[in-house]
Amino acid sequence: MDRVTLSLDQLRSMIGDGSIDTVLVAFADLQGRLVGKRVMGQYFLDVVAEGSIEACNYLLAVDVEMTPMPGYKTFNWDQGYGDFSAVPDLTTLRLVPWIERTALVLCDLVDEQDRGPIAVSPRRILQRQEERAADLGFTVKIGAELEFFLFKDTYAEAAEKRYHGLTPHSDVIEDYHILQTTRDEYVIRDIRNGIQAAGVPVEFSKGEAGKGQHEINLIYADATEMADRNTIYKNAAKEIADKHGRSLTFMAKWNMDEVGSSCHIHSSLWDKPGRESLMWDPQGVDNMSKTFRHWLGGLVHCSRELTLLFAPTVNSYKRFQPDSWAPTAIAWGLDNRTCGLRIVGHGQGYRVESRIPGADVNSYLAFAGVIAAGLYGIENELDPGDAFVGNAYTDPDVEHIPSTIVEAIELFRTSEVALCAFGPDVHHHILNTAEQEWATFNRAVTDWELRRNFEQI
Repeated sequence: MDRVTLSLDQLRSMIGDGSIDTVLVAFADLQGRLVGKRVMGQYFLDVVAEGSIEACNYLLAVDVEMTPMPGYKTFNWDQGYGDFSAVPDLTTLRLVPWIERTALVLCDLVDEQDRGPIAVSPRRILQRQEERAADLGFTVKIGAELEFFLFKDTYAEAAEKRYHGLTPHSDVIEDYHILQTTRDEYVIRDIRNGIQAAGVPVEFSKGEAGKGQHEINLIYADATEMADRNTIYKNAAKEIADKHGRSLTFMAKWNMDEVGSSCHIHSSLWDKPGRESLMWDPQGVDNMSKTFRHWLGGLVHCSRELTLLFAPTVNSYKRFQPDSWAPTAIAWGLDNRTCGLRIVGHGQGYRVESRIPGADVNSYLAFAGVIAAGLYGIENELDPGDAFVGNAYTDPDVEHIPSTIVEAIELFRTSEVALCAFGPDVHHHILNTAEQEWATFNRAVTDWELRRNFEQI
């Protein structure tokens, strides 16, 4: 599918006839959220389309609550939190059907003075890994499966309840159910059709393995394009649910009595023009080409030390529970959902699915992690070993995914793979983000502590 969903000439015409009056000029922050400005249509055409807008660089140095965090070398109080420039990528220009007379364009961030790329911006981090793959003659294609829980409460009601006692949109587990998903369809259909009309091609939606849990699958694409689509989809789903007086969450684990929400990442290598997959070899072991085996070898070798990119929050690690459909083992298997890495498909569709990432990921960073791991395997001709057979949850000999963010921080801190793939500035930026997440959590008194200790201690 052509990436251009709305040309600049079409936008100019629509602004001229009044059918568009606002352009959302946005980019992803460290949490993978869209941030930016609402620009009047004519001003966008006159100034921004061929130029840029400015934004405070603190946006890449804040936590999820928009608090400026210490420890960043690139942006901090000592440097005064100046501006960087957001340059529209006009290939991402599209309509936003669920918001009246509005279009959207995603941006790349550049330095105000020398106009060089901001290396620590999430979209640039992923682009750099795509460039590394291209230098080796590869195009990386990604498919992602993002899950969420839908609730009957509004966001305001959920906040008033402090996110306790919420009412899931279903009172039954609705995995693959048609009856229950029909009851949810007034919201889910609007999300599917809305993002499809916004140039985010959808394969299907389905009920998932929790009460009120859904998954909407997007058609695979080149890595940055898929990250753009994922980011738009997550933002759209919340906005559309909100319009219906409903709320939804992409938390990795919103309730310990429920399954977690995943962002399974399917990856495959193609030739540089992106026309032919390089993964399938009918003569190879398990039908894998040497390229596939090395790519998989890298994922097996590196996924543990790059877990911060797949599980970025304290909450992320609550999802890794036995018998929960979320993996606990780095092992790989042929169509084995107990493994962190699952081989699926055939022919041009042969690929590896990483089941490690949760739905709370920043898609740009998670995809960058997959590519960095796979390229390390190719560059070092790593072999993944034999496929795991059996239940990876119960095998005592398999290597395990880090069980806490503390463990993941230490693995990432000492990872030569991460340091070499991303460079020292990006490595530090990602590491500090996780360290500040952990420090902030340690300054909070949780409901669990109050219930356990208030009276009894």
